[in-house]
Amino acid sequence: MPELPKGTVRSVVRAPDQVLSMRGRDVDPTGPQAIELAADLLATQSVSPGCVGLAAQQVGVASRMFSVDVSGHAKTHTCHGAFVMCNAVVVSATRKGRGREGCMSVPDFTGDVARARRLVVRGQLPVTGQWVEITTDGFEAVALQHEIDHTDGLIFLDRVSGPHGIHPRRTYL
Repeated sequence: MPELPKGTVRSVVRAPDQVLSMRGRDVDPTGPQAIELAADLLATQSVSPGCVGLAAQQVGVASRMFSVDVSGHAKTHTCHGAFVMCNAVVVSATRKGRGREGCMSVPDFTGDVARARRLVVRGQLPVTGQWVEITTDGFEAVALQHEIDHTDGLIFLDRVSGPHGIHPRRTYL
């Protein structure tokens, strides 16, 4: 990924804040505002324990941009490290499975969500604007779909199949 400036940690927006339900605007990944937002997403994610992804909507900006980093997570098989994508779309999604998801914007609950376990995503890198395709699987594939949903104005609760699939978040000491 291209070099980003040092980012600023931003506050994370929580449901039911309206920005979480707004479809993001496409961004010019080479513009100064997008580059600053990319750096801020990575900075905010890096100080948030357990966070594997963060979308622009979660820091109050309705844009099609998110960061992902599943490095070191116990469920990770394939890992592309820390990166930011702009204007991302799913090219292909296969091998659907159900799993438990949580979100910094919904801190009190987790939910059972069906997601593809093999995924190809196309998007642009900040700074250069270069189009890239990421092919991934497992936990990283789920994280990418979760963040793309945020850029479309959806949270994981919108994907849960019913009230039986929503659970109070457990805290472990």
